[in-house]
Amino acid sequence: MFLSKLLPLNEALSKIDEIQKTTEIETVPINECHNRILAEDIYSAHDSPPFDKSAMDGFALIAEDTFGASQANPKHLKIIDQIGAGDFSDKKISSEEAIIIATGAPIPEGANAVLMKEYTESDGDNLEVQSQVSPKENISPRAEDIKEGDKVLNLNTFIRPQEIGLIASAGYNEIKVFKKPRVKLIITGNELVEPSKTLNKAQIINSNQYVIRAMIESAGAICDVSHEYDNFENVKKSIKKASNDYDIVITTGGTAISKGDIVIDAVDSVGEVIFHGVSIRPGKPAGFGIVNNTPVFMFSGQPVAAMGQFDMFARKFLFKMQGFDYNYHIVKRESRVKIPSTLGRTDYIRAVSDDNFTHHVLNRGSGIIRSMVEANSYIIIDENDEGIEKGDLVNILFFDSMNWNR
Repeated sequence: MFLSKLLPLNEALSKIDEIQKTTEIETVPINECHNRILAEDIYSAHDSPPFDKSAMDGFALIAEDTFGASQANPKHLKIIDQIGAGDFSDKKISSEEAIIIATGAPIPEGANAVLMKEYTESDGDNLEVQSQVSPKENISPRAEDIKEGDKVLNLNTFIRPQEIGLIASAGYNEIKVFKKPRVKLIITGNELVEPSKTLNKAQIINSNQYVIRAMIESAGAICDVSHEYDNFENVKKSIKKASNDYDIVITTGGTAISKGDIVIDAVDSVGEVIFHGVSIRPGKPAGFGIVNNTPVFMFSGQPVAAMGQFDMFARKFLFKMQGFDYNYHIVKRESRVKIPSTLGRTDYIRAVSDDNFTHHVLNRGSGIIRSMVEANSYIIIDENDEGIEKGDLVNILFFDSMNWNR
């Protein structure tokens, strides 16, 4: 049921946006929240640090007692106590007194500075001060980082290692996050076999199951994979079952009219095909539908086309399912080559790009996986352009920038 009129890319994306879903919320321990999306605002339960603390190992003292001190003219103080990390002193420092203090330990009463150990000499309880220090120097004041009641992170924040530290500092040992989408990847094709060093005639190694699964997981989702032969009834049953058990279904193969639209027809028989055929290169026979209120992305069996289709259609959808307002990071680079295109079609050209220029990866078809390894980016040619000339500034999308922890 290949549609005779190809849909512009922007229209296809708009149709997908219309049924955008968000996953449910779950509570997870803090040590399981890395690379997840916050489903709540985080407010600090206390000050951090909760007291004035020493920023280094040294001596807590009264800064004014050190004024004028040098190696040639040292000052002399009396050591009255010692404070380790996790400990405190109930002694109050008076003039010409000091307390040995470790990094992170609470500043004792009466002290207003910490002098680094390197600028001192000590013998028993006698301290020789060989440098001066200013009031408040080497002290991390209470609530320097966050204050009790402060909102420290917003809903929909992507959680990196540094956010985990802030969440912990705010007093949380578990938080609410959006659930990871559960994706069923169905690979179709009679010719596909598992990786092997020997192949029979007409057999092709099923690389899509590994490539697309890895891309799904790079978008924060959980993926299960199955392989179906080109049998209409079996494909239909597999898609219908997956639509009941998973948040998203992604298929590869069975979308091109040259092979028979088995997947498209199967989705049409148990649900609705929203579109089939998009004015893009590579990946023109991309399809999208709904079965049991579950989105079904139908991609090409050609590995490079399927990868491009995933980046164009599914990656952002998966991000947004998890509460992450994701947008592709497009940059401008000067093209070193002339690349023809066709009005009304959006091209994603594999390219090698650097800080200044971009180069077309030439003579590579949509089945040549090696071209994606050689490339590091896409040159995006808009549907309103007939191509680009050498020296033109063009839109570049780096592969690495499509990961949400970019």
